[in-house]
Amino acid sequence: MLNEFITLEILATFAGLVMTVSVIVQFTKSIVKKKFDDSAVRLYAFIISLILTFIFARSGQGLQGIVLTIINAVLITIASTGTYEMIVDPKAEKSK
Repeated sequence: MLNEFITLEILATFAGLVMTVSVIVQFTKSIVKKKFDDSAVRLYAFIISLILTFIFARSGQGLQGIVLTIINAVLITIASTGTYEMIVDPKAEKSK
């Protein structure tokens, strides 16, 4: 359990970024859903992940660093949206 608020050290970790993106997206999701459909929330989560990853957990230098940071942001997005779906509706069945 966390004994303190979010710190720079926490934000520089994968788990810290996943937690932060999840909290930000869940807190502001209703604003996005008022203007866009549900699929826009995933893009919104990616944008939040990308911004936070570039600020707090940028990897490498030059073009390789940019690409690696984008890949990390994708992983953080997938983890944060998957965490939400697993907690809220773990037995959900997708309809085709």
